[in-house]
Amino acid sequence: MLSITARGASGIKDGTNLRVHKTITTATILYSFDQYSLFAMSMRFADNKALALPVRTMNLNTTHRYEQLAEIFTKMINQGVLAQGSRMPTVRVVSAQHGISVSTALQAYRKLQDRGILIARPGSGFYVGAPRAPGKPITGNAAEVPASHRYEQLANLIVGMIDNGTFAPGMRLPSVRAISTEHGISVTTVLQAYRWLEDRGVLVARAQSGFYVAATQGGALALPSTSRLRSKASTVSISGAVAALLEHASNSELVPLGCAVPDAALLQSHKLDLALSHAARQHGARYNVYGTPRGDLRLRQEISRRALRIGHALSPDDVVITSGCTEALILALTSVAKSGDTIAVESPTYFGLLHTLEVLGLKALELPTDPTCGVQVDALARVLDTEPVAACLLSSSFSNPLGSLMPEAQKREVLTLLSRHGVPLIEDDVYGEIHFTRERPKPFIALDGGANTIYCGSFSKSLAPGYRIGWIVAGAFAQHVLDRKLAFSLCSPVLPQVAFAEFLASGAFDAHLRRLRRLLEENLMRLTRAVEASFPAETRVSRPTGGFALWVELPKGFDSRELFDTALEHGICFAPGDVFSASRRFRNCLRLSAGSTWSERIEKGVRRLGELVRIQLSS
Repeated sequence: MLSITARGASGIKDGTNLRVHKTITTATILYSFDQYSLFAMSMRFADNKALALPVRTMNLNTTHRYEQLAEIFTKMINQGVLAQGSRMPTVRVVSAQHGISVSTALQAYRKLQDRGILIARPGSGFYVGAPRAPGKPITGNAAEVPASHRYEQLANLIVGMIDNGTFAPGMRLPSVRAISTEHGISVTTVLQAYRWLEDRGVLVARAQSGFYVAATQGGALALPSTSRLRSKASTVSISGAVAALLEHASNSELVPLGCAVPDAALLQSHKLDLALSHAARQHGARYNVYGTPRGDLRLRQEISRRALRIGHALSPDDVVITSGCTEALILALTSVAKSGDTIAVESPTYFGLLHTLEVLGLKALELPTDPTCGVQVDALARVLDTEPVAACLLSSSFSNPLGSLMPEAQKREVLTLLSRHGVPLIEDDVYGEIHFTRERPKPFIALDGGANTIYCGSFSKSLAPGYRIGWIVAGAFAQHVLDRKLAFSLCSPVLPQVAFAEFLASGAFDAHLRRLRRLLEENLMRLTRAVEASFPAETRVSRPTGGFALWVELPKGFDSRELFDTALEHGICFAPGDVFSASRRFRNCLRLSAGSTWSERIEKGVRRLGELVRIQLSS
């Protein structure tokens, strides 16, 4: 039996018991904590491992949030609410429940770590004092928890079972009805708990199959470290390295871990091909002419309809069709900057973007980027105060190569900051549709209505890379973009646009996306497991909740360029880390792609790559 002690106005009497099937020695629930109005829970087990605790209704001043958050946790530790060895809630949980940025929560934890109050445990999180061994699997009876909190308590029990390995990544959870019957709680409560975990990326719902543990749960390896701020902008010189990489990546004789393009077998483009054939048969001669610079009206209408799903109302006239996202980015950059100007970018960032900056004569100012939540807002603020920046170019969802997803509150902070300094935001959202959570993440443009954002999208990562269909929504810069579209390409090919419009209108794209997300998530899970099993223990690996890129960080001093040459000799291709930086940093890192259909050949390739890493480290 587990005794719960309530303090303050809680609605739970002292001594309320909660049945569990494993030994738990102590637990405390704190409902009111001084002026901060908290709800917190800490459970200590026989071996002193704690479940993640929710902290809710936190009211913090805006100027020093991380310091106040650190103070709150310090008091809870001093009063024994958070015991030595107990695991702290994840930064994503703290961020999601209080409307503060992940970077703020992480800043508070790092402050406590610097003071010796918390200890970071690789691949597991932050702990109070000395970290202890992981706890044993637990189960609980949610029926004895007050009704208003039952779904949260059930969710916490599930999180604990994921943390201690009872539920592994990719594993199917018991059905909603089975949990309801076993614990004597309503189906609605169980479903609420599952949906709550799904919204936070812990679980994934699969149509007519049930709920599964997300493939990207923390594994045996730690997350990559956050990049550092470059004090000055860099001139980009990367074209030779990019050309060589793309040449090797297109070699079908090599194990395909290098190119972030979905396998043709995953894209299943038969219906799109039929739409193209139908358009050619019905209207071939009609479309063998120049189109309008804005692009096919029907396609722009379909793109506008899809924008409504993410909370952004668009007119078809707001949309300009482009030849992939690359042309959209070129149109955006040339509309807001001239040769010699500085563009603030994530670090690491997509090498194709760096190549574009090089060709346009633009400099790159690399911003510190967290592998989980993207660009650090405080670093961006310092840059804007000290450097002349023409524009900021960010990937809002599942950036390449990190796979980071910026929380919505943090996106709003970025938008406010850029607007205050009069710096336009160019948004690259090519991976937004490839999310493993129930809801598609909102892009920046849906949060500011396009007031200061130029949005660039594409179907290249989600449907058909070869058709080169992208689009741009430029807002205040619309006329600049249209002028450059006329000058650069006049219009995009007409027939593919007509085929895409027909395909989107049929509803087939949504069914395709559901299948693609499931397959890519499984691929990413398998790739992550293969890396964890084959690479050295000191390896760090990203854990994206969308996209299909995996960022791998090896110990300082490791040379991924040397590994790249050796791997090619063994028939393996990957992307070395230095091509993702204008200043050629990240030489100890590499990007692996999960875009190919998983096979024994790929698994053996990852295993062999891990062996080559070990050999190089030992030499």
